[in-house]
Amino acid sequence: MAVKGVVVAGHERTAQAAKAILQEGGNAFDAAIAAFFMACVAEPVLASLGGGGFLLARPGDGPVKIFDFFVHTPQVQRPDTDIDFRPIVADFGTTQQEFHIGFGSIATPGIVRGMFEMHRQLGSMPLQEIVLPAVEAARHGVRVNIFQAYILSVVAPIFGSSEESTRTYGGSADTGLAGEGDLLRNEQLAQTVEILALEGDDLFYRGEIAQLIAEQCQAGGGHLSRKDLQDYRVQVRDPLEVPYRNGRLFTNPPPASGGLLIGFGLRMLADVITAGTTFGSNKHLAGLARVMGLTNRARMEFLSQYEAHNLDATALLDDDYLKRYREEIAGRPAALRGTTHIGVIDKKGNVASLSVSNGEGCGALVPGTGIMLNNMLGEQDLNPTGFHRWTPNVRLTSMLSPSLLVDGKGRLIATGSGGSNRIRTAILQVLINVMDFGMTLQSAVESPRIHYEHDELNIEGGFDPAVIEQLTAGYPHNRVWEGLNLFFGGAHTVAWDGRSFEGTGDPRRGGVCM
Repeated sequence: MAVKGVVVAGHERTAQAAKAILQEGGNAFDAAIAAFFMACVAEPVLASLGGGGFLLARPGDGPVKIFDFFVHTPQVQRPDTDIDFRPIVADFGTTQQEFHIGFGSIATPGIVRGMFEMHRQLGSMPLQEIVLPAVEAARHGVRVNIFQAYILSVVAPIFGSSEESTRTYGGSADTGLAGEGDLLRNEQLAQTVEILALEGDDLFYRGEIAQLIAEQCQAGGGHLSRKDLQDYRVQVRDPLEVPYRNGRLFTNPPPASGGLLIGFGLRMLADVITAGTTFGSNKHLAGLARVMGLTNRARMEFLSQYEAHNLDATALLDDDYLKRYREEIAGRPAALRGTTHIGVIDKKGNVASLSVSNGEGCGALVPGTGIMLNNMLGEQDLNPTGFHRWTPNVRLTSMLSPSLLVDGKGRLIATGSGGSNRIRTAILQVLINVMDFGMTLQSAVESPRIHYEHDELNIEGGFDPAVIEQLTAGYPHNRVWEGLNLFFGGAHTVAWDGRSFEGTGDPRRGGVCM
């Protein structure tokens, strides 16, 4: 049978949904939409109709575009004393992290409108057929795999914080939330998706679902109103283009910040990783850590100059600005966020690189819909200057960075990652593994990574212990992990050279390639 494309996702059922659509004659965009709706069923912590995201789309040999359907801040901010906004602690086993949930943490969701706009502009099959795999899976159930069981346990204080959520995501008797092997059904979500496909996205933004969301938020201590929903628009942007070596990277532009920081990192690394540098050497890792530290500082310096929704890409990538940071490297001694990614390339060269997020979820379901809305206003990473200080009626910035690398031979490599602030460093390392170290796609994704932030250097297991000893001497606050870990992102990646397809799902986050 002729190969029709390649699919990569964070769950086998998600990838299967996309595969089925390609086999039925759909294009990469149809397949990505099918995969997203299935992810809402099979990966409920990572994907939801209540969240937001971005699509990097390359139709055939046409221009690359970014569809921005990330969450938007409400138009009116409720007084602090009247907000349902509370902390919970997520236990990752190896570490703990505080998140904030409640109706006051919900930003205007954009992903439903994003999927419909994507279908209107790029789809080729009827939407009712595209969502059918997800509808059937939600109705009949999906077995919880070990990775989904783990992340459900991590966010148990959120998904078990309301009676309806506990009932929807509950497992077998006396086990609380669904565990490995449990059958997860969501009949209400099946009905919602089925009706949406028939009636259109206005049902969510102007109709009955919009009314339910607004009433629930206004009564429960949230900011969201009917006007926020009815005014929401998808924004189609030109990508940020960054030259690197003999290739070009297309990635998510401002107001998202992730792509901009990846571009900054690549421009800095061009002078750090020179000919003869080997992967895993002290020169490689120390230079990478240094660039990560400077990127973090540039990010905070940049956010102090520009409001997050008004970032200026030309300023951060300006040669004079970069020169100041390059001088800090020269002469120096070598020293779980709820996100997922779906990638599809089809035989016509259509590329769909789709990154989505629901934060960790607000903790409550919209009555009768099976949908948990986001908690993006409670995300510290998205509110670096403090909670309740967001600007009304603007697109929130994001680390989500669906990206496309076109190398010097015209090969297409589409990637993206989950992992909060580790998104940018995961993608950065996959790119340099391919471009600078000549790795295969699988090696580029599966090789160990580092991440430096908040004065702590995190190092995945797998590097030479002698190099690690030398490296950590310059970073007293460090942590060496035993092996590959979801902390370091999940860079699901696909490629096509015009003749053959290739793909690798990141094992850190249950990645599957078909």
